[in-house]
Amino acid sequence: MDGSVSTLAPVFAAAFATRSSWDAFLVGLAASIGAGISMGFAEALSDDGSLTGRGRPWARGAVCGLMTTAGGIGHTLPYLIQDFRVATIVAVAVVAVELAVISYIRHHFMDTPLLQAAFQVVVGGVLVFVTGIVIGSS
Repeated sequence: MDGSVSTLAPVFAAAFATRSSWDAFLVGLAASIGAGISMGFAEALSDDGSLTGRGRPWARGAVCGLMTTAGGIGHTLPYLIQDFRVATIVAVAVVAVELAVISYIRHHFMDTPLLQAAFQVVVGGVLVFVTGIVIGSS
């Protein structure tokens, strides 16, 4: 959730600040790849696998980094649509799907009750999303 949701603010801040789909796309691409690199290294360097039993550090880091990048790219790709308004509507729809998928993953794989997972993810996601819009609109 961390990396994918954290890229919402820069993408939507750039989108609303510039009203340019291309600018929002470039910022989203940079944020997504940057977050992927950061999360990948953080996971790979967090432990050697003996503390958590979660496997080899570089494999965990690669998976975490790639999935973080993919999550950010998901709500960035709609800004390849030239019409800013249409791109933003599609991006918001993608964000809603992403938050639902993250909630399901937390429920299914992390044994978090579904309503609790949805609440945590949606509240966090909406706060970050609104932050981007408010900052970009100011």
